[in-house]
Amino acid sequence: MSEVSAAVSKADIKPKSICHAKKWSDEIENLYRFQQAGYRDEVEYKQVKQVDTVECWPETGFVKKLQRKDNTFYYYNKQRECEDKDVHKVKVYVY
Repeated sequence: MSEVSAAVSKADIKPKSICHAKKWSDEIENLYRFQQAGYRDEVEYKQVKQVDTVECWPETGFVKKLQRKDNTFYYYNKQRECEDKDVHKVKVYVY
């Protein structure tokens, strides 16, 4: 495990503030996928699952596969999955 990820897993990082997404972007797409799987974002996923990297699609950079807290897996498509009507539901955390 790298020094950075070891520090991240030891220090339980908490967000300072939260807001809701206003429009879709690549970042919002990935947050949507993490939140569907039951995590705040990539930071919390790496803390809980003790992993260094998240599997992403090389073509788009979107998250490919996530393991939920109950150990079942979510698999995602290469294309956008967060529809415009769901964008406002995505929470954006500020650290």
